[in-house]
Amino acid sequence: MNKDRVEGSAKQVKGAVKETAGKVLGDAKLQAEGKADKTEGKVQNLVGSIKDTLKP
Repeated sequence: MNKDRVEGSAKQVKGAVKETAGKVLGDAKLQAEGKADKTEGKVQNLVGSIKDTLKP
């Protein structure tokens, strides 16, 4: 498993927590940051997956 996949998954979890906290607290900025973190994590996870596929 590629390092990018692990870090990407961690960012997705962190983003989900921030997004949920933003919803609960009514903090739109925190909620938006959480969504951005989740998206960034998904992209990083995808990059890691591609690297794993291309690895001989």
